[in-house]
Amino acid sequence: MYFKDIIGQENIKRRLIEESKEGRIPHAQLLTGPEGCGKLPLAIAYARYICCSHPGESDACGICPSCKMFNKLTHPDLHFIFPVVKKKGKDTIVCDDYISEWRNFILKNPYFSFNAWLNEMGAENQQAIIYSKESNEIIRKLSLKSSQGGYKVMIIWQAEKMNVECANKLLKLLEEPPEKTVFLLTTENPDMLLQTIQSRAQRINIPKIDNESIFKTLVVPPFGLGEEDARDIAHISNGNFIKTLESISINEQSQIYLDYFMRLMRLCYQRKVRDMKQWSEEVAGWGRERQKAFLIYCQRMIRENFMLNFHQSELNYLTGSERNFSSRFAPFVNEGNIIGIMNELSEAQSHIEQNVNPKMVFFDFSLKMIVLLINK
Repeated sequence: MYFKDIIGQENIKRRLIEESKEGRIPHAQLLTGPEGCGKLPLAIAYARYICCSHPGESDACGICPSCKMFNKLTHPDLHFIFPVVKKKGKDTIVCDDYISEWRNFILKNPYFSFNAWLNEMGAENQQAIIYSKESNEIIRKLSLKSSQGGYKVMIIWQAEKMNVECANKLLKLLEEPPEKTVFLLTTENPDMLLQTIQSRAQRINIPKIDNESIFKTLVVPPFGLGEEDARDIAHISNGNFIKTLESISINEQSQIYLDYFMRLMRLCYQRKVRDMKQWSEEVAGWGRERQKAFLIYCQRMIRENFMLNFHQSELNYLTGSERNFSSRFAPFVNEGNIIGIMNELSEAQSHIEQNVNPKMVFFDFSLKMIVLLINK
């Protein structure tokens, strides 16, 4: 991960590079911002730059021994701390028990969500945290002499997940850090960190990624999307590149959901009860998770159509095909029925989660939609 690989955030990159060139590298920095803005990729690119033997004007050299080790995230002076879950048969756990999975996961895609990491670990219902034992590992690692004679960098991802004991021991290190040691803490919830840690770290507020940067990323390889699709996805992403990637991966499934949503709304408006029953039986044949995802999609469509009535395009996140349908459908979703429709969708989702017969759930919902749409 180089600075050139970071999507957008030009001002932040420029600031980090200038501080490094001027020798003003704070020993503790808190990178905070919304999901998908690139906090972790920025931390890794910055760590590469300050560890590089011959950093350039705008990026690391890419050819020195340090950069080559960064290519696989195996640089001995680069350390990662991140939330983990206990493995079967082990009473205690530290990040290094997952370090191979962590490195491979980042190298595949440095823009990922907390839930994606939980799935990678197979967390199931376990709560991922940074355990108290990790503090001993941090102290041990930072007590070692720098392997390359430069900076030692400790990147703490999701820093707010630290156990209180671990956070308190980290506080002591932040007060008296070892020479040439840099802490890079990333978080989406800075207020959940100890105030004493916040006060000892230089805070860098990272904004959402601008739409133009996401658009430019999507129209070139490896994505290579058409300009219209790229514009739509960039707008829908709302500055969150994780959401961008999700939008690309579910685009085909979303089209199926849109087709079923449009079909139901038209059948309800036309009061074609027999066809509505057939529609319900088709959807009932899907798996439960897919049915839940469809109902969530329907809630989004109702919400977006309601917003479309306000004629505020910047507040609307419909794709091109969704917008074509919604331009005619939106007037049927308004102040008079929005709450009723959303309540019915929420109740249907709850019933599906409780294993109620899906044929009954979807047919009952469709019948109620006749009343809600007609009496708008």
